[in-house]
Amino acid sequence: MSKTPLTKKGAQSLKDELDLLKNVKRPRITEAIADARAHGDLKENAEYHAAREEQGLVEARVRDIESKLGNAQVIDVSTLNANGKVVFGCTVELENIETEELITYTIVGQDEADIKRNLISYASPFAKALIGKEEGDIAVVKAPAGVTEYEITEVRYE
Repeated sequence: MSKTPLTKKGAQSLKDELDLLKNVKRPRITEAIADARAHGDLKENAEYHAAREEQGLVEARVRDIESKLGNAQVIDVSTLNANGKVVFGCTVELENIETEELITYTIVGQDEADIKRNLISYASPFAKALIGKEEGDIAVVKAPAGVTEYEITEVRYE
């Protein structure tokens, strides 16, 4: 199985979530199940069933995160020597040629992508149009809404 790229920040975020799940939520759920069992009949005990369901969700998320971290190739973009090129993990400032609107994106792994935080997946058509370009280059992005051209105004490795 091939490794999945993940930024250093994204890997740390997953590790923090895993720590929270294992060291805070698991013990709290175990305690809730024990308390619910103490109330007697488990067939009609809504608290018990809710705690067991939450336990199942937490355990599934723990397995998911452990799998992602196990298959991850963590890339620290600050140590790369990309010579000003747009690469995985870098932050790119763009100017829409038509509207002159400025926007900044960071190119991240698929599990980290969050358009609301301007994090785009390296596998997205937008990121693919940017990767390999340099400051001053024009990137042509083909989207369902049409073709848009962006000038790369700055590339940062943070």
